[in-house]
Amino acid sequence: MSTLGLAAAAAPAVLDGPEPASAAPAAAAEGQWLTGYWHNFANGSTTMPISEVPSAYNMIAVAFAGNAASPGGITFDVASGELGGYTDQQFKNDVAAVQAEGRKVVLSIGGQNGHVDVTNSAEAANFADSAYALMNEYGFDGIDVDLEHGMNAQYMEEALRSLRAKAGSDLIITMAPQTIDFQAPSYDYYQLAQNIGDILTIVNMQYYNSGTMLGCDQQVYSQGTVDFLTAQACIQLELGLRPDQVGLGLPATPDAAGGGYQPAGNVVRALDCLEEGRNCGSFTPDAPYGPIGGAMTWSINWDATNGYAFADPLTALELGSGRGNAVAALASKGVE
Repeated sequence: MSTLGLAAAAAPAVLDGPEPASAAPAAAAEGQWLTGYWHNFANGSTTMPISEVPSAYNMIAVAFAGNAASPGGITFDVASGELGGYTDQQFKNDVAAVQAEGRKVVLSIGGQNGHVDVTNSAEAANFADSAYALMNEYGFDGIDVDLEHGMNAQYMEEALRSLRAKAGSDLIITMAPQTIDFQAPSYDYYQLAQNIGDILTIVNMQYYNSGTMLGCDQQVYSQGTVDFLTAQACIQLELGLRPDQVGLGLPATPDAAGGGYQPAGNVVRALDCLEEGRNCGSFTPDAPYGPIGGAMTWSINWDATNGYAFADPLTALELGSGRGNAVAALASKGVE
Protein backbone atom coordinates (compact mmCIF):
# COMPACT_ATOMS: atom_id res chain seq x y z
CA MET A 1 0.00 0.00 0.00
CA SER A 2 1.13 3.55 -0.61
CA THR A 3 2.68 5.92 1.92
CA LEU A 4 0.41 8.22 3.93
CA GLY A 5 0.09 11.57 2.22
CA LEU A 6 2.42 10.75 -0.66
CA ALA A 7 -0.13 9.00 -2.83
CA ALA A 8 -1.24 10.95 -5.86
CA ALA A 9 -4.86 12.05 -5.59
CA ALA A 10 -7.16 12.23 -8.56
CA ALA A 11 -6.54 15.00 -11.10
CA PRO A 12 -7.83 18.49 -10.22
CA ALA A 13 -11.54 19.01 -10.75
CA VAL A 14 -12.65 20.62 -13.98
CA LEU A 15 -15.73 22.66 -13.22
CA ASP A 16 -17.67 22.02 -16.38
CA GLY A 17 -21.06 21.12 -15.06
CA PRO A 18 -22.74 18.39 -13.02
CA GLU A 19 -22.18 14.66 -13.26
CA PRO A 20 -24.51 11.86 -12.18
CA ALA A 21 -25.30 12.02 -8.47
CA SER A 22 -24.71 8.27 -8.21
CA ALA A 23 -20.97 8.67 -8.82
CA ALA A 24 -18.77 7.75 -5.85
CA PRO A 25 -17.44 10.57 -3.63
CA ALA A 26 -13.94 11.77 -4.38
CA ALA A 27 -11.23 9.93 -2.49
CA ALA A 28 -7.49 9.42 -2.67
CA ALA A 29 -6.74 7.36 -5.77
CA GLU A 30 -4.13 5.38 -3.86
CA GLY A 31 -3.09 5.41 -0.22
CA GLN A 32 -4.55 7.83 2.30
CA TRP A 33 -5.06 11.54 2.81
CA LEU A 34 -2.66 13.63 4.86
CA THR A 35 -4.62 16.83 5.40
CA GLY A 36 -3.14 20.01 6.80
CA TYR A 37 -4.71 23.41 7.39
CA TRP A 38 -2.99 26.41 5.83
CA HIS A 39 -3.28 29.76 7.63
CA ASN A 40 -4.61 32.74 5.68
CA PHE A 41 -3.50 34.85 8.64
CA ALA A 42 -0.53 35.39 10.95
CA ASN A 43 -0.76 34.10 14.52
CA GLY A 44 2.80 33.51 15.70
CA SER A 45 3.34 30.28 13.78
CA THR A 46 5.17 30.14 10.45
CA THR A 47 3.57 31.99 7.53
CA MET A 48 4.14 30.66 4.03
CA PRO A 49 2.75 30.68 0.51
CA ILE A 50 0.94 27.59 -0.75
CA SER A 51 4.00 26.86 -2.89
CA GLU A 52 6.01 26.07 0.28
CA VAL A 53 3.59 23.49 1.67
CA PRO A 54 5.52 20.18 1.72
CA SER A 55 4.47 17.59 -0.83
CA ALA A 56 3.67 15.24 2.08
CA TYR A 57 0.35 17.07 2.41
CA ASN A 58 -1.87 15.81 -0.39
CA MET A 59 -4.89 17.71 0.97
CA ILE A 60 -4.51 21.39 1.89
CA ALA A 61 -7.41 23.03 3.74
CA VAL A 62 -7.29 26.82 3.40
CA ALA A 63 -8.41 28.49 6.62
CA PHE A 64 -10.87 30.20 6.42
CA ALA A 65 -13.74 31.55 4.32
CA GLY A 66 -15.71 34.46 5.75
CA ASN A 67 -19.32 35.58 5.69
CA ALA A 68 -20.61 37.19 2.51
CA ALA A 69 -23.21 39.94 2.42
CA SER A 70 -25.91 37.48 1.33
CA PRO A 71 -27.13 35.33 4.27
CA GLY A 72 -25.51 31.90 4.10
CA GLY A 73 -23.00 33.04 1.50
CA ILE A 74 -19.24 32.87 1.93
CA THR A 75 -16.33 34.97 0.71
CA PHE A 76 -12.55 34.67 0.54
CA ASP A 77 -9.51 36.72 -0.35
CA VAL A 78 -5.86 36.34 0.53
CA ALA A 79 -4.73 38.22 3.66
CA SER A 80 -1.93 39.88 1.74
CA GLY A 81 -0.99 42.28 4.54
CA GLU A 82 -0.46 39.46 7.05
CA LEU A 83 1.32 37.20 4.57
CA GLY A 84 4.11 39.50 3.41
CA GLY A 85 2.36 40.83 0.32
CA TYR A 86 1.18 37.44 -1.00
CA THR A 87 -1.37 38.30 -3.67
CA ASP A 88 -4.57 36.66 -4.87
CA GLN A 89 -2.92 35.91 -8.21
CA GLN A 90 0.14 34.33 -6.60
CA PHE A 91 -2.18 32.23 -4.46
CA LYS A 92 -4.15 31.10 -7.52
CA ASN A 93 -0.96 30.21 -9.37
CA ASP A 94 0.33 28.23 -6.39
CA VAL A 95 -2.97 26.36 -6.00
CA ALA A 96 -2.81 25.36 -9.68
CA ALA A 97 0.80 24.23 -9.28
CA VAL A 98 0.15 21.92 -6.32
CA GLN A 99 -2.92 20.53 -8.07
CA ALA A 100 -0.74 19.74 -11.08
CA GLU A 101 1.22 17.48 -8.69
CA GLY A 102 -2.00 15.58 -7.94
CA ARG A 103 -2.76 17.30 -4.63
CA LYS A 104 -6.08 18.82 -3.55
CA VAL A 105 -6.89 22.24 -2.10
CA VAL A 106 -10.19 22.87 -0.31
CA LEU A 107 -11.65 26.01 1.26
CA SER A 108 -12.48 25.60 4.95
CA ILE A 109 -15.65 27.21 6.30
CA GLY A 110 -15.87 28.42 9.89
CA GLY A 111 -13.13 27.59 12.35
CA GLN A 112 -12.95 28.75 15.95
CA ASN A 113 -13.92 32.33 15.16
CA GLY A 114 -16.05 31.89 12.05
CA HIS A 115 -19.85 31.96 11.94
CA VAL A 116 -21.61 30.82 8.77
CA ASP A 117 -25.32 30.15 9.24
CA VAL A 118 -27.27 28.04 6.76
CA THR A 119 -30.73 27.71 8.27
CA ASN A 120 -33.16 27.75 5.33
CA SER A 121 -33.31 26.98 1.62
CA ALA A 122 -32.46 30.53 0.55
CA GLU A 123 -29.29 30.49 2.67
CA ALA A 124 -28.43 27.02 1.37
CA ALA A 125 -28.68 28.34 -2.19
CA ASN A 126 -26.49 31.34 -1.33
CA PHE A 127 -23.91 29.04 0.24
CA ALA A 128 -23.77 26.77 -2.81
CA ASP A 129 -23.69 29.66 -5.30
CA SER A 130 -20.92 31.55 -3.47
CA ALA A 131 -18.86 28.41 -2.80
CA TYR A 132 -19.05 27.43 -6.47
CA ALA A 133 -18.03 30.93 -7.52
CA LEU A 134 -14.97 30.77 -5.24
CA MET A 135 -14.07 27.34 -6.58
CA ASN A 136 -14.08 28.76 -10.08
CA GLU A 137 -12.20 31.92 -9.11
CA TYR A 138 -9.43 30.37 -7.02
CA GLY A 139 -9.43 26.77 -8.26
CA PHE A 140 -10.52 25.10 -5.01
CA ASP A 141 -11.35 21.40 -5.32
CA GLY A 142 -14.08 21.60 -2.73
CA ILE A 143 -15.22 22.61 0.73
CA ASP A 144 -14.24 21.73 4.29
CA VAL A 145 -17.06 22.12 6.84
CA ASP A 146 -15.52 23.30 10.13
CA LEU A 147 -18.53 24.95 11.77
CA GLU A 148 -17.91 25.09 15.51
CA HIS A 149 -20.82 27.30 16.61
CA GLY A 150 -23.81 25.26 15.55
CA MET A 151 -25.13 23.92 12.29
CA ASN A 152 -28.44 22.88 10.74
CA ALA A 153 -27.91 19.43 9.24
CA GLN A 154 -30.95 19.61 6.96
CA TYR A 155 -30.01 22.83 5.21
CA MET A 156 -26.26 22.19 5.17
CA GLU A 157 -27.01 18.94 3.38
CA GLU A 158 -29.19 20.89 0.94
CA ALA A 159 -26.34 23.35 0.37
CA LEU A 160 -23.72 20.65 -0.19
CA ARG A 161 -25.92 18.66 -2.55
CA SER A 162 -26.63 21.81 -4.53
CA LEU A 163 -22.90 22.51 -4.72
CA ARG A 164 -22.28 18.94 -5.83
CA ALA A 165 -24.87 19.35 -8.60
CA LYS A 166 -22.97 22.40 -9.84
CA ALA A 167 -19.42 21.08 -9.48
CA GLY A 168 -19.85 17.41 -10.35
CA SER A 169 -18.60 14.20 -8.78
CA ASP A 170 -14.98 15.38 -8.46
CA LEU A 171 -16.12 17.73 -5.68
CA ILE A 172 -14.21 17.19 -2.42
CA ILE A 173 -16.34 17.50 0.72
CA THR A 174 -14.53 17.20 4.04
CA MET A 175 -15.67 17.84 7.60
CA ALA A 176 -13.79 18.68 10.81
CA PRO A 177 -16.23 18.16 13.68
CA GLN A 178 -15.32 18.51 17.32
CA THR A 179 -15.52 15.37 19.43
CA ILE A 180 -18.74 16.51 21.11
CA ASP A 181 -20.44 16.61 17.70
CA PHE A 182 -20.60 12.81 17.44
CA GLN A 183 -21.61 12.01 21.00
CA ALA A 184 -25.26 11.43 20.07
CA PRO A 185 -27.22 10.57 16.89
CA SER A 186 -29.38 13.65 17.47
CA TYR A 187 -26.44 16.01 16.91
CA ASP A 188 -26.29 17.83 13.60
CA TYR A 189 -22.77 16.84 12.55
CA TYR A 190 -23.61 13.18 13.20
CA GLN A 191 -26.76 13.49 11.11
CA LEU A 192 -25.02 15.37 8.31
CA ALA A 193 -22.24 12.77 8.02
CA GLN A 194 -24.77 9.98 8.02
CA ASN A 195 -26.98 11.65 5.41
CA ILE A 196 -24.28 12.68 2.91
CA GLY A 197 -22.20 9.52 3.02
CA ASP A 198 -22.73 9.08 -0.72
CA ILE A 199 -20.92 12.37 -1.52
CA LEU A 200 -18.62 12.75 1.51
CA THR A 201 -14.85 12.44 1.06
CA ILE A 202 -13.61 12.31 4.67
CA VAL A 203 -14.44 13.35 8.24
CA ASN A 204 -11.35 14.55 10.13
CA MET A 205 -12.47 14.61 13.74
CA GLN A 206 -10.67 17.14 15.95
CA TYR A 207 -9.35 14.92 18.73
CA TYR A 208 -8.23 17.86 20.87
CA ASN A 209 -9.53 20.77 22.96
CA SER A 210 -12.23 18.48 24.29
CA GLY A 211 -11.40 16.91 27.66
CA THR A 212 -13.01 13.50 28.21
CA MET A 213 -15.57 11.91 25.87
CA LEU A 214 -17.51 8.68 25.49
CA GLY A 215 -16.30 6.06 23.05
CA CYS A 216 -18.52 3.73 21.04
CA ASP A 217 -18.39 1.29 23.97
CA GLN A 218 -19.90 3.99 26.24
CA GLN A 219 -16.72 4.15 28.30
CA VAL A 220 -15.08 7.49 29.14
CA TYR A 221 -11.72 8.27 27.54
CA SER A 222 -9.32 11.17 28.08
CA GLN A 223 -7.78 13.23 25.29
CA GLY A 224 -4.09 12.69 24.60
CA THR A 225 -4.38 8.88 24.48
CA VAL A 226 -4.58 6.23 21.76
CA ASP A 227 -7.94 5.11 23.18
CA PHE A 228 -9.34 8.62 22.73
CA LEU A 229 -8.74 8.27 19.00
CA THR A 230 -9.79 4.69 18.45
CA ALA A 231 -12.88 4.51 20.66
CA GLN A 232 -14.35 7.65 19.08
CA ALA A 233 -13.37 6.85 15.49
CA CYS A 234 -15.37 3.69 16.13
CA ILE A 235 -18.51 5.86 16.48
CA GLN A 236 -18.15 7.12 12.92
CA LEU A 237 -17.30 3.70 11.57
CA GLU A 238 -20.28 2.10 13.26
CA LEU A 239 -22.75 4.75 12.08
CA GLY A 240 -22.02 3.59 8.53
CA LEU A 241 -19.14 5.66 7.17
CA ARG A 242 -16.63 3.71 5.13
CA PRO A 243 -13.16 3.38 6.71
CA ASP A 244 -11.69 5.61 3.98
CA GLN A 245 -14.12 8.35 5.08
CA VAL A 246 -12.67 8.51 8.61
CA GLY A 247 -9.56 10.55 9.45
CA LEU A 248 -7.72 11.28 12.71
CA GLY A 249 -7.23 15.00 13.41
CA LEU A 250 -4.48 16.11 15.81
CA PRO A 251 -2.60 19.31 16.67
CA ALA A 252 0.86 19.47 15.10
CA THR A 253 2.49 20.81 18.27
CA PRO A 254 1.43 21.45 21.88
CA ASP A 255 1.22 25.16 21.01
CA ALA A 256 -1.32 24.50 18.26
CA ALA A 257 -4.15 23.61 20.67
CA GLY A 258 -5.28 24.16 24.23
CA GLY A 259 -5.08 20.43 24.98
CA GLY A 260 -5.06 17.01 23.40
CA TYR A 261 -1.65 17.01 21.70
CA GLN A 262 -0.35 13.49 21.05
CA PRO A 263 3.05 12.35 19.77
CA ALA A 264 3.24 10.90 16.27
CA GLY A 265 3.67 7.41 17.68
CA ASN A 266 0.15 7.52 19.12
CA VAL A 267 -1.31 8.36 15.71
CA VAL A 268 0.45 5.33 14.22
CA ARG A 269 -0.72 3.08 17.06
CA ALA A 270 -4.31 4.27 16.56
CA LEU A 271 -4.11 3.52 12.83
CA ASP A 272 -2.70 0.07 13.62
CA CYS A 273 -5.50 -0.58 16.10
CA LEU A 274 -8.35 0.52 13.83
CA GLU A 275 -6.97 -1.07 10.68
CA GLU A 276 -5.46 -4.29 12.02
CA GLY A 277 -6.56 -4.67 15.65
CA ARG A 278 -3.06 -4.37 17.09
CA ASN A 279 -1.06 -1.82 19.11
CA CYS A 280 -4.33 -0.87 20.82
CA GLY A 281 -4.72 0.59 24.27
CA SER A 282 -7.53 -0.64 26.51
CA PHE A 283 -10.07 -0.30 23.67
CA THR A 284 -9.92 -2.79 20.81
CA PRO A 285 -12.53 -2.82 18.02
CA ASP A 286 -14.59 -5.99 17.64
CA ALA A 287 -13.00 -6.49 14.22
CA PRO A 288 -10.36 -4.54 12.27
CA TYR A 289 -11.81 -2.01 9.83
CA GLY A 290 -9.09 -2.05 7.19
CA PRO A 291 -7.37 1.07 5.78
CA ILE A 292 -8.53 4.30 7.44
CA GLY A 293 -8.87 7.50 5.38
CA GLY A 294 -5.78 9.16 6.83
CA ALA A 295 -4.77 11.87 9.25
CA MET A 296 -5.24 15.62 9.60
CA THR A 297 -3.35 18.27 11.52
CA TRP A 298 -3.93 21.77 12.75
CA SER A 299 -1.86 22.93 11.09
CA ILE A 300 0.76 22.95 8.34
CA ASN A 301 1.98 26.29 9.73
CA TRP A 302 2.37 24.93 13.24
CA ASP A 303 4.01 21.78 11.88
CA ALA A 304 6.58 24.02 10.17
CA THR A 305 7.57 25.52 13.54
CA ASN A 306 8.63 22.04 14.68
CA GLY A 307 10.48 20.86 11.58
CA TYR A 308 7.41 18.97 10.28
CA ALA A 309 7.57 16.48 13.12
CA PHE A 310 3.93 15.57 12.46
CA ALA A 311 4.07 15.03 8.70
CA ASP A 312 7.51 13.49 8.30
CA PRO A 313 7.14 10.39 10.53
CA LEU A 314 3.75 9.56 9.03
CA THR A 315 4.82 9.92 5.43
CA ALA A 316 8.01 7.94 6.06
CA LEU A 317 6.05 4.87 7.17
CA GLU A 318 4.52 2.32 4.82
CA LEU A 319 0.88 1.52 5.63
CA GLY A 320 -0.90 -1.81 5.83
CA SER A 321 1.45 -4.79 6.05
CA GLY A 322 4.40 -2.46 5.55
CA ARG A 323 3.70 -0.68 8.83
CA GLY A 324 4.43 -3.76 10.94
CA ASN A 325 7.44 -2.15 12.59
CA ALA A 326 6.02 1.38 12.63
CA VAL A 327 6.47 2.00 16.33
CA ALA A 328 10.07 0.76 16.22
CA ALA A 329 10.69 2.89 13.16
CA LEU A 330 9.39 5.96 14.95
CA ALA A 331 11.59 5.21 17.94
CA SER A 332 14.61 4.96 15.67
CA LYS A 333 13.82 8.48 14.41
CA GLY A 334 13.64 9.79 17.97
CA VAL A 335 9.87 10.26 17.73
CA GLU A 336 7.71 9.22 20.68
